Amino acid sequence: MIDRIVIEKKTGAEMFLGMNHSLLDFWSWAHSDMISNAERGRFAEYIVSCALQSSSQYRIEWDSVDVVASNGIKVEVKSSAYLQAWSQEKFSSIQFDIAPKKSWDSVTNLYSETKLRSADVYVFCLFASMDSKTANPLDLKQWEFYVLSTNVLNDCVPEQKKIGLNSLIKLGAKKVCFDEIYDAVNIAANL
Repeated sequence: MIDRIVIEKKTGAEMFLGMNHSLLDFWSWAHSDMISNAERGRFAEYIVSCALQSSSQYRIEWDSVDVVASNGIKVEVKSSAYLQAWSQEKFSSIQFDIAPKKSWDSVTNLYSETKLRSADVYVFCLFASMDSKTANPLDLKQWEFYVLSTNVLNDCVPEQKKIGLNSLIKLGAKKVCFDEIYDAVNIAANL
């Protein structure tokens, strides 16, 4: 058995060995396009992690849930946006992935035997800017957050793989601002 690699939270000041560049240089190069789907998704996870005061020091790729709140509530974070990094003929339609999946546990290194939704709550993060000139993912006022209990998804759309914004709202997803995410997640976890 090969031991798990222990990850230490980085500061960005770490220097490469063999070239005069820092880890911050890499981060700036690799992660500046925060509008792209993959990066926006990670960024949304970070926003929710901050809102939920998660004690996790760093993101765990492929873990069974995206964020564990300070009180232990497991949260799945999904992101969508009207704007993309490339030129568009029209705004993107708002869709979120809600498919049940075989989840992987980073501690046990095991997959679940069945497809399921591992989280207690979903937070759907919509980067809602519709103006490519002023779009700024760092401005939390340009985001909308919708919180919904996983129980509602399991009861109402158990096998559904994607869901649109209007359907989420019909299911009772609560629209909140950043400062309200923590309370909304706690309420949804108890439904």
